[in-house]
Amino acid sequence: MTILTDALNPAHPPEPKPVSRRLVRLMRRPELGAITGTVIVFLAFGITAGNSGLFSMAGIANFLQVSAQLGILAAAVALLMIGGEFDLSLGSMIGFASVTIGLCVTQFGLSIPAAVAIAFVIAIIVGALNGILVVRTRLPSFIVTLAGLFILRGLTLAITRTVTGRTQIPYITDGQEGSFVVWLFGGKFGAPVFAWLASHGVIDARPDGSAMVQGLSMSILWWVAVTAFATWLLVKTRFGNWVFAVGGDDRAARNVGVPVDRVKILLFIGTALSATLFAVIQVLEAGSADTLRGTQKEFQAIIAAVIGGCLLTGGYGSAIGAMFGALIFGTVEMGIFYTGIDTDWFQVFLGSMLLIAVLVNNYVRRKATEAR
Repeated sequence: MTILTDALNPAHPPEPKPVSRRLVRLMRRPELGAITGTVIVFLAFGITAGNSGLFSMAGIANFLQVSAQLGILAAAVALLMIGGEFDLSLGSMIGFASVTIGLCVTQFGLSIPAAVAIAFVIAIIVGALNGILVVRTRLPSFIVTLAGLFILRGLTLAITRTVTGRTQIPYITDGQEGSFVVWLFGGKFGAPVFAWLASHGVIDARPDGSAMVQGLSMSILWWVAVTAFATWLLVKTRFGNWVFAVGGDDRAARNVGVPVDRVKILLFIGTALSATLFAVIQVLEAGSADTLRGTQKEFQAIIAAVIGGCLLTGGYGSAIGAMFGALIFGTVEMGIFYTGIDTDWFQVFLGSMLLIAVLVNNYVRRKATEAR
């Protein structure tokens, strides 16, 4: 009788089955599309590039390194996009931070730790300036940071050519290769483990018996640490709730007491700091700086965040999803290289993945909302 009454009365719809509830909760997770995409990419390259070396230890180290560097940017960009803003000056900030470190060390005789500290201080200033301009002028962040993109890239080129006469700064780490800071950002970890694996025949070894892979890039540890911090910030702190509220509806968030301006300024500082971390890692790994470093990284980071489930409209997304988005990016980039496919097709892949990710995210989001 109760069942019949509930079925006839629209005010008391039948309770969804537990399996349906779990499916709806799963569909609401922004990481779902990126995790599914990761599985598909690995299966595809497992079939087409199985013997190319992509999934050898050296191949895995290579695509993890590429993914890690982009993933550091993508985590910060994901937070900013959830907060409803964009930062197109990200790539130029990488170049500017790179030459800042290079000039401080090679032209002004500062130590590497001091140069790195100066680069991070400048990043805080640039990020704060972007954020203040956006919240004070109410201009779209797309416009404000697009201006920043050209200003920072122009400053990078002009200052470097004026001081050095060139666009590249070599020999930054000469004589300091063994310092702790160089290892912390540009070194490798896990060498003893790889040596043990090589000695037992688990991974490839060189003729002298040493491991073919001497360790993994420290950028991978930074990637994991930045993603974990961003995830903790989003899901475990009041600031994370503010980020979602600001991205969902900043006027409503302001009405309930959320410090909207402060949240946005801090998010812009976060993206500038992630760009500088990226720059420090690249400079200390390569031992050189280049004025063109970081070109188009802002778009790649946005693509990784969107593939990871972040909505372009804000208020929805996750740092873990951005991590999987970066992993897809790195795997495909190195997979195309290992399989010998013309690398020109990589740009086609990027555009296609962005379009598919936006369509899938919108569809899943709409279905999950309808199911509430």
